[in-house]
Amino acid sequence: MSRSAAKLGIESSIGPKPKLRALLVEDNQLDAELVLRALRKDSFEVSAVVVQDEAGFTEALRTHSPEIVLADYNLPNWTGMEALTVLRRQGLDIPIILVSGALGDVTAVECIKQGATDYVLKDGLARLPEVVRRALQEKYERGLRHQAEEKLAKKVDELARSNADLEQFAYVASHDLQEPLRMVAAYTQLLSERYKGKLDESADKFIGYASEGALRMQVLIQDLLAFSRVGRIDADYASVDCNAVMEEVRKSLASAIQESDAVLAHADLPAIWGNRTQMAQVFQNLIGNAIKFRGTKPPEIFVHAEKAGQQWLFSVTDNGIGIAPEFAENIFVVFQRLHLRTEYSGNGIGLAICKKIVERLGGKIWVESQPASGSTFKFTVPLNGFKEKGGQA
Repeated sequence: MSRSAAKLGIESSIGPKPKLRALLVEDNQLDAELVLRALRKDSFEVSAVVVQDEAGFTEALRTHSPEIVLADYNLPNWTGMEALTVLRRQGLDIPIILVSGALGDVTAVECIKQGATDYVLKDGLARLPEVVRRALQEKYERGLRHQAEEKLAKKVDELARSNADLEQFAYVASHDLQEPLRMVAAYTQLLSERYKGKLDESADKFIGYASEGALRMQVLIQDLLAFSRVGRIDADYASVDCNAVMEEVRKSLASAIQESDAVLAHADLPAIWGNRTQMAQVFQNLIGNAIKFRGTKPPEIFVHAEKAGQQWLFSVTDNGIGIAPEFAENIFVVFQRLHLRTEYSGNGIGLAICKKIVERLGGKIWVESQPASGSTFKFTVPLNGFKEKGGQA
């Protein structure tokens, strides 16, 4: 400790008091005694160090570990606000209260803006204990908030790693399953062609079940791969003309449109920031579902987009069988189906893919529908684009 630093004794008092380690930046010994007396009077049991310059202040931070800094605004060779610079340089969260003989309101406000916790005039030391208590309480609450933020950040990192591991597992598992499954499907199909009618009726039925199950599993694996790829692949992001994407989707679904006599129309759609292939997946899944889940009338599908604040709001409206409101969220969960496989094909993964793509763009997706009254699927995309792993808005 420098020569300017001096230990002050602890005054005795009646009854227990909270202990307080204080660091005073003060060049007047009498003023320092008055400050400590104000704190000790029915308030704190104080252990204090008094310093007058940066060297003494730095040394006292190391040896005394103060909980509060009480600094005169002006000293002959230093200022109280310079103490704040030292605290920041060392990364210390210690409240600093200016205790000065004269400090104008404008100067006081400016000091607080720069980081001082509060200020007390030397002719009003009676309020010092309350100011110190408030400063210590605020520091305690900051500590709790910082701990909570650290825990939250840790949980977010753990969740991100867990999701990445799950996506990697899903990709590897589904990819590695394809080859043995192809063999199962091929040989069950061969059994069916070669021995159908040559064994008993039960054998034909069992072979049929095995063949159908293998083919269904192949489709499921392919869907699972498509879902996992949305999270694994760093997509190339650029400006995407949704009108051009719609024409691609129309060509891809040409057979289904012709077979169902569907009418597919769209308004003038905007160009958005995203990945062209993934946006085609979104439109194709939504329009394909509108054709699949049709009512007795030919499907009528209309795609529209409008500005909604800082987002594009897309709508895909159909006149199909509709969805009960209680299932409006479940349909976006992987493998969630509302109908028997004998009624409608599919594995319940298309809407989950849509949700994943839209959310990676920074938007959200939902449905507005009633049974037998058609559905309107809506999703949003940020108006000015969304930076996503290498993409640039």
